[in-house]
Order: sequence, then structure tokens, then C-alpha cells
Amino acid sequence: MAPQNSNGVNPGDPRGIGRRGFLASAAAVGGLGILSTRLLYLQGFDPRGIAEQAKESRTRTQIIPALRGQILDTNNKVLARSVQRYNITVDQSAVTTFQRFKNNQSQDKEEVTPTQLVYQLADILDMKDSEVKSALDGTSKYKVIKENVTPEVYTKVMDLGATFLYGEVKSERMYPNGSVGGSVVGRFSMIEAAVEGSDKTQTTNNSTGIERVYDEALRGTDGERIFEISADGIRIPVGDEQTKKAQDGQNVRLTINQDIQYFAQEVIARRVKELKAQWGTVVVMKVDDGSIIALGDSKTMDPGSEKFELEDMTPRSISQAVEPGSTEKILTSTAVLEDTDVTPTTVFDVPAELQIEGQTINDAFTHPAQKRTFSGIITDSMNTGTVLAGKKLSKEQRYNWLKKYGMGELTGIELTGESQGLVPNYTDWDVRQQYTVLFGQGVAQTPLQTSLVFQTVGNLGIYQKPRIVEAVIDPDGTEHPIPVEEGRRIISEETARETLSLMENVVVQNAKGAQITGYRTGGKTGTAQAPSETQAGYDGYTTSFFGVAPIENPQFVVSVTIQRPQSNASNVGLAGGADQFSQIMEKVLHTYKVPYSTTEPVEIPKFPDGHDEKG
Repeated sequence: MAPQNSNGVNPGDPRGIGRRGFLASAAAVGGLGILSTRLLYLQGFDPRGIAEQAKESRTRTQIIPALRGQILDTNNKVLARSVQRYNITVDQSAVTTFQRFKNNQSQDKEEVTPTQLVYQLADILDMKDSEVKSALDGTSKYKVIKENVTPEVYTKVMDLGATFLYGEVKSERMYPNGSVGGSVVGRFSMIEAAVEGSDKTQTTNNSTGIERVYDEALRGTDGERIFEISADGIRIPVGDEQTKKAQDGQNVRLTINQDIQYFAQEVIARRVKELKAQWGTVVVMKVDDGSIIALGDSKTMDPGSEKFELEDMTPRSISQAVEPGSTEKILTSTAVLEDTDVTPTTVFDVPAELQIEGQTINDAFTHPAQKRTFSGIITDSMNTGTVLAGKKLSKEQRYNWLKKYGMGELTGIELTGESQGLVPNYTDWDVRQQYTVLFGQGVAQTPLQTSLVFQTVGNLGIYQKPRIVEAVIDPDGTEHPIPVEEGRRIISEETARETLSLMENVVVQNAKGAQITGYRTGGKTGTAQAPSETQAGYDGYTTSFFGVAPIENPQFVVSVTIQRPQSNASNVGLAGGADQFSQIMEKVLHTYKVPYSTTEPVEIPKFPDGHDEKG
């Protein structure tokens, strides 16, 4: 079955003796005396060294691969798991009749011909005899007989004792939920490439998401089995055997709720399709500890598929820095309420358009000069009134408040591909930017960064670092919870409660699509121009809605961001995400069995007594 050279030696035979090789060996018997003398000479000087070398030459090592750990959602539903599989391969050039021990308790040997091996392999691998014969017959030193066999089948093949059969370990990563949370879970990918100028190879971790960040915990530690081979290539069942067991990888449990994740992805995907938008993204977060319940995108990757777009590999809520628009007025509100004498009922004389330092500031709607409460300014999202209140803060104060909330810095969430956004130093602001930053233009933030402003307000002034990993779990079930980092106070509880009242009035008096039956909610709409991806200037809009619920005791933040909607693009009420906010938030509140609100909303007039929208 295998070729032989002119001396009758099979060149692929690891023992150097083919089916006719014994004839050539017999012809050399005359040299045995000289050889024996040489061995005696060497042994006389270094018997221990010769013995060790002989043993080493008979030693074989098999790697026992560790099983990669699972990635789980907060309810222990599997998001990623590994299945251990093997490719059974053969060195065709070494196929020959061989001997093996009959069993592990006996020293008796039996001879196995290639034909007998074909039948035995066919039965084990559930293949046709002809298929196995074809795989064994040839001159290739590497030929796959069957792919993806189970460890049990692999063990049966190895027990056949044929030294020219091999098991090529192959760990198959499975993602049972497809694209649900795909960009969060990430994609496991290890690339092996040759090192230039060397016969060595180098493995590069090309994974993403949790698969990459927690790779060390997930991958475990391979074991090995060391055993002896007799001089004629047969494994010695009673020889020294050392086994170092593999340590399987740890499981990683996320804060993600698979059901909420799926629902958020479905809701935002429908909305993006309706508006013919470029993309949309959702953040769902627990207020008290920053745990991420969902990072849903309108389009994301399936980690188990070979086809995906690079932009779908990371949640857009952490990778896309956009101008936040009027959602930034909540950040400005906290700064103004904390550092100045402004209250929700403070009255401002708001002009039809604001002329300031040679700059004209307009609102999204036409109105005459009028008196407005600060609450009324935020409720109707007036840029003019926001600047009048915000200019009570110095430029340096405005910048410092952005930095207090972590703008321009990584949030530290345990994922790859996060953008830190962009906040130019206040010393570099031009005369217009010093005011536009107050209503979310001239800065760039990820939706997650903006969500943390609302998390802070909902948590009564305490900022929590976002977290997406809940625990690491040993193979034996021992859990190692990831501690929640201590939060930091950014605003007083009084300022937070006043800001919550502003947010509630936005929903009660303006963004009614964000209302949820049975719950008091609060939030803020946002619209900003989207910088062009191909040329200077702007191209389209970014619309959003960020909010919390229930307002009297906030439990969750939900944010919805939509990039470049084509339908109703200039109308926040029609192109924004208030309705999607209410759908997702209602699902979250019901899932976590949050009690209904028992108190009524507290309305703050938009206008002071004796005044109305006509001024």
C-alpha cells in the first residue's frame, strides 16, 4: 500500500523498516559484533546517559486540550460554548502491517494488516470500507480520514494501536443564539502564521468582545499524557505513564439579559427600517450599579458565521461617537442646578433668537420673546434658554462638568473597540463652541457615555462605572463574583431630584410617546447634525431619546439613538426614539417585576404666572 525504496525500506516508516526491510537488516548481521563492542564501550563510560537517551527516544507526548469555557447571560443561558472534536488523519506513507498488544492486561501481541485495519476503522468511523481504504492508500504524509469526530470516537481510533493514525484536535465554538448579543459576546478567532525566516509558527489572538477580553479565563490550560513506545513502535501498556489533566476554561457570566437583548434588537431594527436610517442602537442599564442589561443594535454580527461586516463587530453604543444634541441639556441642567442659583422654576427672559458675542443662537421652533421657567426651557428643548442659564458657568466650569461625567475618556466597560469620544479643551473652543457645548454640539460622545449622565441622575447623583461581566465560574461551579466598583458622587441628591423633575416634565408635557401605563417616566429628546463621512460639513441627523423609570425611584436607564433617519428626519417627535424607549422600558420593568408608581407626576409650569407662549 505504501511505496518502498530500492532497499525495500518504506521511507515513511517511523522505525525505518518496511515490509521487506527485515531482509536488508539480516544482511547486516555480520556487523552486530562490532556494534555490540561499541555499545559496551559507551555503556562503560556513561550507562546512565545511554539509558536516559534510550528512554527519551521511546517517549511520546499527547496534548490533552482544555475545553474552552462558556459565556452565559445573567440567567445562565448559554451565549457561547465549545464542543471538542477531532480530525482523524493518517500518514499514508507509513501504512503497513503492525503489531499491538491484545489488551492492557496482557503482554501477548497480535498482528494487524492494513485490510483488517480498514474494516475496524470503517466500523468505528461509520464509513464505507471503500472510503477508508481510499483514505489510507497513497503516499501523502498527511491525509484527513474523517473530520469532527467526538472524543469517544477519537479514543477508539487511538486504541487501535496504529502509530500512523493521528487525532488532530479541533475545538468548535458554538453560538446558539446567533446574532443575539453577537457583538457583545464577540467572535473567537486564533490565527496561526509562519514566522518569517524560521520554521516556527506564531499564534495571534484575533478575537473580539468578551471572547477576547476574558480569553485567559475562558481558554483554560492544556494537559498532557506521556507514555513509552517499545522498540518496534508498539505502545507499552505497562510502561511509565504520566498524565497531567487539562484544566478546562472558566465560564463567564454576563450582566446581559438574553431576552431583553433580543427584544431591544428587534425594536431598534424595526425602527431603523421604518425610517430608512443608517443604524440604530439601544442601551439598557441598571441605575444602581451600572450593570448593562442590553446593548442592542439594528444590525449586528452572528459570531458563528463567516460572513459579517467589520462595523457590526462592536456595539455601536460604545464604538460610535456622535454629537449628543439636546440630551446634553440634562448634563448642563445638573451643572447649572448644582453650581448656580438656578432652580427648576427660575424665570428667564428668552428672546426669539439669542445674539451673543456676535453669534446667533436659534431654537428648533419659532417663538416670540417670552418669559420661561428653567423647566419650560428644558421641556421644549430651547437652545436659547439653555445658553442663558449655562452662561452662568465659566468656560472652564463647562469643560470641567463634561470631564466629571467622563466625556472624552473610555468608560472602562469590558469590551473591545470602545471610542473615548472627543471633548476639545476649553482653551481651544471658538466663540460659538463655548455655547453650543451646552446643548450638545461641538462635542462627540458615545451613546453609552451619554447614558451614564442619566444613570447618575437616576442614582441620585452617584456615577457608576458600567459593567457587563457579573462573575467568573470555575469548572466545578465555584463562582467568583466581579465586585461592583464604588461609585463616585458627581451631584448632590437635591440636584438629582430636581433634574428628575425636569425630565419628567419633558415626558408629561412634550415627548408623550415616552409615557408608560402605570409608571412615571422621565427623559430627554435629542437631535444633532451628523458629520459627513465623506466630506467636510454635516450630512443628516442623529436623533435620540434617553430616559429613566420609574421616576420616583429610578431602576433602569434606556437610551435609543438613530443615525441619519431618512423619513421625517427634521422632526424629533416623528424621527426620534421616544416610542421605542417606552416599548423597551416597559418590557424591562415587567421582566424585573418593578412595582407600578403610586404617585402622580409633579408638573412644573413652562411659563411663570400671567405669561404664556405668546410672551
